[in-house]
Amino acid sequence: MMEIKVENIVASTVFAEKLDLDMIAQSLEEAEYEPEQFPGLVYRLKNPKTATLLFRSGKANCTGAKNIEDVRKTIDIIAEKLRKLGMDIHKNLDIVVQNMVAMANLRGELNLTEVATGLGLENIEYEPEQFPGLVYRIKEPKVALLLFSSGKIVCAGARSTEDASTAVEKLFEELNSLGLIH
Repeated sequence: MMEIKVENIVASTVFAEKLDLDMIAQSLEEAEYEPEQFPGLVYRLKNPKTATLLFRSGKANCTGAKNIEDVRKTIDIIAEKLRKLGMDIHKNLDIVVQNMVAMANLRGELNLTEVATGLGLENIEYEPEQFPGLVYRIKEPKVALLLFSSGKIVCAGARSTEDASTAVEKLFEELNSLGLIH
């Protein structure tokens, strides 16, 4: 089993029917709100180290967490702060993972030109003059894998650690069976 390390999780939730961003910005010193630049309010936490975008619609996106527990902790902390401001925040907040970025290491080097040919060009984007990595899109689980000649892999688009692990494992087996890991 290849080891993957989650680097970032983007998750969404709905705190309320609507949020008063002006009031939140004035009441919470960690809040950054510049509606002329961006319609959302940015709320950063130091522990866990995350940033959450809150919108007037009541929706929010949390980013920066490295595990689901930290996403839950972030959402719970913000919900509690909003409740203390007198806002009507939903009780059971559903969290939906939108994207997960994970890293893995094949522990071998890759010739990306050979990899592009071996994996079949229909699922590959490889333009070494523009980007030093190869992008390999797989359908199940639906993720994009960025492969580098060093053997390092970035998995983007997963919705769970299981999906990221499955994708990296599939890639490893495919490259290994083709004799492409040096």
